[in-house]
Amino acid sequence: MEKMTENELLGLALEALRNNLPGQAEIKTVKPLRSPRLRADYLFRIVMHGKEIMYYAEIKAIVTKADKLLAMIRKGEFDHPLLLVTKYINTQLADELKQNGTEFIDTAGNAFINQPPLYIFVKGNKPDIVKAAPPKRTFKPAGLRVIYAFLCNPGLENKTYREIAAETGVALGTVDWIMRELKELGFLLDMGKRGRRLIQKENLLQRWVTAYPEQLRPKLTLGRFRGEYGWWQRKTLDPFNGQWGGEVAAAKLTQYLQPQIITIYTAPEELDQLLIKNRLKRDQTGDVEILKRFWEPAEVRKYEDLVHPILIYADLLATGNERNIETAKMIYDQHIVQFIRED
Repeated sequence: MEKMTENELLGLALEALRNNLPGQAEIKTVKPLRSPRLRADYLFRIVMHGKEIMYYAEIKAIVTKADKLLAMIRKGEFDHPLLLVTKYINTQLADELKQNGTEFIDTAGNAFINQPPLYIFVKGNKPDIVKAAPPKRTFKPAGLRVIYAFLCNPGLENKTYREIAAETGVALGTVDWIMRELKELGFLLDMGKRGRRLIQKENLLQRWVTAYPEQLRPKLTLGRFRGEYGWWQRKTLDPFNGQWGGEVAAAKLTQYLQPQIITIYTAPEELDQLLIKNRLKRDQTGDVEILKRFWEPAEVRKYEDLVHPILIYADLLATGNERNIETAKMIYDQHIVQFIRED
């Protein structure tokens, strides 16, 4: 299995957990944490029979003996149970973790959950046998564009399909099946004459940021480039010509990062002008990546020369870099929560 980000690992493990949950149990909120006091990566909740089970999730690609011991010791630090989330737990380790009361899930579907009335213990699944289900069409490029527009523009889901198509640049027929799938997946509530409403937005956001780097981002590459050293630091872009994404946008938003990769989103027809204005030269090993803007220009003015915080967040998580992930959590708390808060 290729190296995956914390967020991708969590997404796959939760997807596997969903297959083990009884029909009346649902995973609701999934959100990253930034509190140094807690020393956990994510918070999520499971709802069953009206009871809410809150979990702190600790993400570990591989569980070592030290991790096993630490998880057992640290359980008392938290006001909610601690869940170990990893790629794979073998049968022997599953038994050991269960014996010392350490709850876990992995991407192969092995799990130990012990929060009455919910009890799950699955072991013996092999990672090369249990594969992640292929993404729904909704989490492929066209669907990701529409979901992004919905998350950035609360209320857009209640407009006519024709208006949604115009505002997202997606074909009208495509909007129709995306809306149907969002309803089937439990992310869109049709209230009849009262219109439609996006629900489970935190969960939808996490599904989006997991799918974006794999399904949509690779298709947006316009090239790699290089400029003069530090050229971007005091540079303001014309938002209609280009906008900062990734590490530079995060640095400008939080003053917390020293960017290694310079990310710019632009329209293909604006590329040449952008290169000339900023004296950028094509270089396959350059530190400047330029990506195709996948949203409509009406969005541009909202954050001036920075892309939307949701896209900055996704770009940072996709790197897998520890400091970038820490910065992503800051951006989530300060700039994104308002967009995904349930009414």
